[in-house]
Amino acid sequence: QVQLQESGGGLAQAGGSLRLSCTTSGVLLDYYAVGWFRQTPGNKREGVSCIANSDDNTTYADSVKGRFTISRDRATNTVYLQMNNLKPEDTGVYSCASGGLHTPRGWSLDPDFYFNEGQGTQVTVSS
Repeated sequence: QVQLQESGGGLAQAGGSLRLSCTTSGVLLDYYAVGWFRQTPGNKREGVSCIANSDDNTTYADSVKGRFTISRDRATNTVYLQMNNLKPEDTGVYSCASGGLHTPRGWSLDPDFYFNEGQGTQVTVSS
């Protein structure tokens, strides 16, 4: 079964930056929208961002707009999540998954529309 792999998590101070990577050897990510999700310490699960497969159109949760940037490197089959100006509330386990659903309002960040989710990488932001 294909599974995506995340890396790049760690400990950062508030205001700092981290870059997460998502890749797999099992499938070309070019063919899929790829989303980033997080599970917070309070067990809240939310979609953070996604990037479309056809035109690399991007979608962000309101909580990360202006701070996070999702991008795709087709040469290395990798999707990145650049996280700047981190806040303690960004703490959580970040995972990536492929698939997605395009709606009339744009690409959905609902995790239920994605599959091949990885194990996740821990991001901890201290105040």
